[in-house]
Amino acid sequence: MSTTETRTAPPSQTAFVAANMFSLAGGGLHVSYSTSGFDGTPHLTYQDPIRSLSFRGDEIRKVECDLGTVVSVTIVRTIDAGSTSFSLLVPRVNLPAPFSSVAISTDGVTTHHAFSIIPAFNQGQRDFYDVTALQGTASNVVF
Repeated sequence: MSTTETRTAPPSQTAFVAANMFSLAGGGLHVSYSTSGFDGTPHLTYQDPIRSLSFRGDEIRKVECDLGTVVSVTIVRTIDAGSTSFSLLVPRVNLPAPFSSVAISTDGVTTHHAFSIIPAFNQGQRDFYDVTALQGTASNVVF
């Protein structure tokens, strides 16, 4: 290289940060999920027309799969009639910079897990699904 040549810097690459806070609503549901909180554990709040619930840590079940991340909580427990869970499909979201947010859409699945104390009634389909479209924002928050 001659003394008069200059080197040019490679084009700048945008650094992305993963979203860690999701605020969503739709179909009478309001859901907020953070992958971590001030205590270092995940947090999820769930509100429907009947109940308002908060979950944290081990109360939240999380599975990574082709759908993204499926986050589930139990919203109703009964001894003799099954239970109801809510699962949030959390998409992968890259943000252009910390402290930014983007609009997202996803689904929430409310599942009634049927059960009877009478064994003969435990035949057939045991899980029944209600899918709710949710819209909101994904952001990155420093805890």
